[in-house]
Amino acid sequence: MNFFYYFLTIIFSINLLSYDRVTGQDFSSRSEVIAQNGMVATSHPLASQIGLQILKDGGNAIDAAIAANVALGLMEPTGNGIGGDLFVILWDAKTKKLYGLNASGPSPKDISIEYFTDNNLDKIPSYGPLPVSVPGAVDGWIKLHERFGKLPFKELFKPTINYANNGFPLTETIAYYLELSSQRFKKYPNFKDVWMPYDAYLKKGDIFKNPMLAKTLEDIATSKRSSFYEGDIAKIMSNFVVSQGGFLSADDLAQYHAEWVEPVSTNYRGYDVWELPPNGQGIAALQILNLLERYDLNKMGLFSSEYIHHFVEAKKLAFADRAKYYADPDFNDIGIDYLISKEYADIRSKHINPLKSSASVPAGTLKDGDTIYLTTADKDGNMVSLIQSNYRGMGSGMVPPGLGFMIQNRGELFSLDKDHANSLVGGKRPFHTIIPAFITKDNKPFISFGVMGGATQPQAHAQIAINIIDFNLNLQEAGDAPRIVHTGSSQPTGETMINGGSLSLENSFTKTIIEELKIKGHIIDYQPGIFGGYQAIMLKDGVFYGASESRKDGHAVGY
Repeated sequence: MNFFYYFLTIIFSINLLSYDRVTGQDFSSRSEVIAQNGMVATSHPLASQIGLQILKDGGNAIDAAIAANVALGLMEPTGNGIGGDLFVILWDAKTKKLYGLNASGPSPKDISIEYFTDNNLDKIPSYGPLPVSVPGAVDGWIKLHERFGKLPFKELFKPTINYANNGFPLTETIAYYLELSSQRFKKYPNFKDVWMPYDAYLKKGDIFKNPMLAKTLEDIATSKRSSFYEGDIAKIMSNFVVSQGGFLSADDLAQYHAEWVEPVSTNYRGYDVWELPPNGQGIAALQILNLLERYDLNKMGLFSSEYIHHFVEAKKLAFADRAKYYADPDFNDIGIDYLISKEYADIRSKHINPLKSSASVPAGTLKDGDTIYLTTADKDGNMVSLIQSNYRGMGSGMVPPGLGFMIQNRGELFSLDKDHANSLVGGKRPFHTIIPAFITKDNKPFISFGVMGGATQPQAHAQIAINIIDFNLNLQEAGDAPRIVHTGSSQPTGETMINGGSLSLENSFTKTIIEELKIKGHIIDYQPGIFGGYQAIMLKDGVFYGASESRKDGHAVGY
């Protein structure tokens, strides 16, 4: 009898681990979305529908991306908003080339390392007025629309203004993160007025309205940057932050402009993988790919300790450089071309021991959360890869009165070491974690994609490319495949790696694999919620394929 029950237990356990899929990989959560005329993939179903409607109304991919991003600031305030920054890589079908936009804001000009020294602070606080930097997203929308937009700017705001005034139900994921944020920020000025309207935590299914944000969005839609950066909104932001002990001035806001930049790339097995240059961390993904290109990853296998080990060791090397060199290029000569070169990868690869995890790795010698990600595509072949964030979830806790949004805390990522490349200087942009990505093949657009989630992002970017190129997974499978996330590398804020950091692996990796990794010296420390959120669109033979994140509320739609 005991054997019979034991047998049933084993069979039941096996069934729990199986999936009734007749195509593709067992770990895939759903099929790709496939359409001809246009595609939108965002982290929220309603935002995706807004973007799709913009396409149906005659807008292009740029219009759809802006409209969807505006919506996400209302619907997913735990990951982004108009108080944050934005980065974009887009393919313009008319000129047949990629463009990059860096809409990250600098620190206030009057802030300095000396302020922190004089006040006995050895790091920049995570919350409050001191980590506030200039919000860049709004000017990012304006720059995108002025250069590539099609519909009138006002039209892109109407759906979100309607939802903000009339309400929408909170999803399970957003309600979860909003409760955590409410616990953190409920004593901060003005927070409860927006996100705890009944002096209680909002729950899944509650109808949420934000009429204050609706009014702010109406002002932006009408005046573009003049109100937000030079007029009433700018004055309210500045006066509030200064009253709380911060440094954000009206002049800091008035002088800000997003910057067009050239994307950079490496060729990985015949595919060009594109990222934006620092102050973001995108080139770390390119460095990882360059290091791994010398290995036959397909032969190693996706579910192997050998592949995981080599991936983690390559990540450690890239992040050692990230900690030392990645910063605002206006203040540093970074040597980007050399960092992402095959020559440099050849030199750095000598530090990878195939049998042992490295406890520490040096940076190379150079020659002289939370976030949202979305992607859109239109019938003309334009494609947008856009990422936006307030940094630590909702941001700094600074909610200017009557405006309905929180300002970012991206300034926390500065170093207080004056000799560090990422040292705090007034008017300097901080090191940035959010990065969009793009892949081209034979100088044609192939995949627009991104993965939100702090330092997870370059690791996940490399894994998505490897999953598609080396392991032949389809677009949805590439995101659903179990992720590898290494934490504890040296940081641009000055912290150094201790004992090789730690490794989080999703559930599909077996105990055997974990034991093999431990033998090599890896410290396994599963941390839930750090594996990011993925969206992607692929253009192949004139057909769009969409994929979205199964770990969150991701939603891809096409027509």
